[in-house]
Amino acid sequence: MKTLFIDCSMGAAGDMLGAALLELVDDSDALVGKLNAIGVPGVSYLLEKTTKCGIAASRLHVSVNGAEEDEPNGHHHHDHGHEHEHEHEHGHGHEHHHGHEHHHGHRSLKEVLAIVDGLSIPPAVADDVRATFRLVAEAESSAHGGNPDSVHFHEVGALDAIADIAAVSLLVSELRPDRIVASPVNCGSGFVHCAHGTLPVPAPCTAALLKGVPSYIDPAIDGELCTPTGAALLRHFATEFAPMPVMRVAAIGYGAGKKDFARANFLRAFVGEAESAPGRDSVCQFRCAIDDMTAEEFGFAAGRIMEAGALDVCMVPALMKKGRPGTILEVLCRPADADRISQCIFANTTTLGMREQLVGRRILERREETVATPFGQIRRKISSCAGLERSKFESDDLSAIAAAQKKI
Repeated sequence: MKTLFIDCSMGAAGDMLGAALLELVDDSDALVGKLNAIGVPGVSYLLEKTTKCGIAASRLHVSVNGAEEDEPNGHHHHDHGHEHEHEHEHGHGHEHHHGHEHHHGHRSLKEVLAIVDGLSIPPAVADDVRATFRLVAEAESSAHGGNPDSVHFHEVGALDAIADIAAVSLLVSELRPDRIVASPVNCGSGFVHCAHGTLPVPAPCTAALLKGVPSYIDPAIDGELCTPTGAALLRHFATEFAPMPVMRVAAIGYGAGKKDFARANFLRAFVGEAESAPGRDSVCQFRCAIDDMTAEEFGFAAGRIMEAGALDVCMVPALMKKGRPGTILEVLCRPADADRISQCIFANTTTLGMREQLVGRRILERREETVATPFGQIRRKISSCAGLERSKFESDDLSAIAAAQKKI
């Protein structure tokens, strides 16, 4: 299984992740050319070789109208704002107030998504860009109050963020990993300074994006290591958060941050083949107890939740308050789908709230093959682990054949 592992021991930012992934592709110059052709207004990309603590790395420069955003502490923290406020956060010890003399306008989420619609990128990549930017908007609205559609992004910051998210999305599409694993995320420590005032690390938007993601504050690093764009990209693309899996590494990419610390300031990306032992990943688990829905309503809701992309829907009888019979609804989904699935649960059940947690799971390697029989084609599902193998035929195919043979 082709696996991409992202080492976030020095945090994550969009430009660092993009640079690391560019080191993994066969022709980075060609990919930079492709990035410059996608059409983010006023944006240009430049890949530059550098070193961090004597280790060769790459830095991805993203310029908007010929200038990069001010980055005194080494990571992009894109200039987002709520309504018409200014929020551009930097690492500890630097305070910058950016007014309209630096940012000549704001863009709503709708306007940002319209820019994404106009990019020269494959539809699936555009879907990833939109989904990631929506995560940022939802985190901003959570931090400031309001709703995602009311969030306004500073013009330069919005273009810079679109550029980073589009670059990473396109590169993931080029690499085509079957599985993306990220380490627990180092947030750094200390405070960031913005027009709102002094805020603790991780900043509120980043903290909202890291809900359910293993992360930690590192007192040895005085500064912000994980930015909102970096957190959103990890939240969208990582299928699990865990230590590096057992894998045969084929290539390693180093994406440099701008600031120098005593510790090498880069994000590492490893790509290779994972061992064929039982797999491990992380899923989002929702649980709620309901005592005022009928069996028919539960059946309808379960179907809608599965159609929305859930991995599993389970219902267990329960005795609830006042002796009422009820049902525990449990839903599993990929972390990237959590927002959509939670909205679907609220829309199709009567629950007023649900518990959410990121849980690890162990899974068998699975594949499917088609078997020709005198009665027609039948799908067979095969699962394997450490030399053991078991299989079963697809029950829907068996039922169809039985019906055709008038056996049921």
